[in-house]
Amino acid sequence: MASRRPTEPPRSPEVAKEIPKIIKAEEKVAPTAPASTRAKPPTPRVRKMTAKAPARVTLSEDVRRGMIAEGAYLRAERRGFAPGYEEEDWLAAEAEVDALLKARHGSTSQ
Repeated sequence: MASRRPTEPPRSPEVAKEIPKIIKAEEKVAPTAPASTRAKPPTPRVRKMTAKAPARVTLSEDVRRGMIAEGAYLRAERRGFAPGYEEEDWLAAEAEVDALLKARHGSTSQ
């Protein structure tokens, strides 16, 4: 069984001033300031969302070519790098990248 904690030693007058007085149910409490003079808690600010058109990102030819090359490589890898399908892989990857860019930007690719 756990033992009870001993009572705390008497406090110095400086510390006693910092401790709030316990109010008994029978005691009357002085009314606090009226509700109208109390400080209102700050209301959180909400950012208004405005409908903006998606920003068009310019894509350099080098980046587009890199995307196509990666797509063609992945197609060849899935096929086991069998020779003779390089052009087919490139054209399929190019069509895939162009379709992706068109869908993403809502317009034709560059």
